Amino acid sequence: MLAERLARDAGRRVLIVDRRPHIGGNAYDCYDDAGILIHPYGPHIFHTNSREVFEYLSRFTEWRPYQHRVLASVDGQLVPMPINLDTVNRLYGLNLNAAELDAYFASVAEPVTQVRTSEDVVVSKVGRDLYRKFFQGYTRKQWDLDPSELDASVTARVPVRTTRDDRYFTDTYQVMPLHGYTRMFQRMLDHPNISVMLNTDYRTIQEFVPWQHMIYTGPIDAFFEYRHGKLPYRSLHFEHRTHATTQFQAVGTVNHPNEYAFTRVSEFKHLTGQRHEHTSVVYEYPRAEGDPYYPVPRPENAERYRAYEALTRTRPDVTFVGRLATYRYYNMDQVVAQALTTYRRLHPRPAETAAEPEPV
Repeated sequence: MLAERLARDAGRRVLIVDRRPHIGGNAYDCYDDAGILIHPYGPHIFHTNSREVFEYLSRFTEWRPYQHRVLASVDGQLVPMPINLDTVNRLYGLNLNAAELDAYFASVAEPVTQVRTSEDVVVSKVGRDLYRKFFQGYTRKQWDLDPSELDASVTARVPVRTTRDDRYFTDTYQVMPLHGYTRMFQRMLDHPNISVMLNTDYRTIQEFVPWQHMIYTGPIDAFFEYRHGKLPYRSLHFEHRTHATTQFQAVGTVNHPNEYAFTRVSEFKHLTGQRHEHTSVVYEYPRAEGDPYYPVPRPENAERYRAYEALTRTRPDVTFVGRLATYRYYNMDQVVAQALTTYRRLHPRPAETAAEPEPV
């Protein structure tokens, strides 16, 4: 987004450098050997309440409506996730209505004086049993930590509903790029001021390519050569499989909070709407080592990040954006919003008054 804005709106020359062999980062998609459009780095589902973000991306893609649904495998059943009225009724053999479910949650919730951890968030809302069935095992696999050891923000992201609404998200805009994310990125970067260099570590060329300002999206601790020690990240291993059937599971994603080493299985045809005689799915296995995906939200990690953040003020020639460079868990729409806000800060003048193109 920043490359597109700087090139198209500000008239700057931009060089994008990526160590991977493709554009798009983790949102990159492609066709597998079976001809099915997949997300190699796990499912990426677009949703936002921001009209600005939606309208900006709409310049580069058409959309298909898609409302993501998730089931969780619990006690031998597949039940809706987030927890809703149907989840509770089916698990416990009840016949509650919405008002009665509110009272039920109140009856099983454990009072917490001050909500500090992910465990506090859940048990104070829905009690200990639902916490164990849906959150404790999943969190331990995902983070290799108990929810009691993680910041409240981790489980606060997952709502609990008293209605039968089984959509995973409730945002105003819930869509997928009609022809995929990579096609959208290709259109975004289709500008004469933009050059792309793949399979390249920026550190190997920064002394040989003239530049005035760098926008850095990698891990912030790596940029500063781990001066304050490594920031912990969680990684993922993806196991892709193709099945000789038109559909593998009933919804886009099935969570497995308690069984198996993987956390979830996603089927891409639900997301993309593609029609094909076969189907492809991906199993996600959390890992301690590998490409960094998730900053680990704990107080000591936030403190270490602040030490790195202080170092960024010594580098006015570099702007740090994105999940890894700011050590925050962002959804895709939040990254787009951050990029647009950053652009306005970097280039507050209207495009028509911009100076002559300069290297970036």
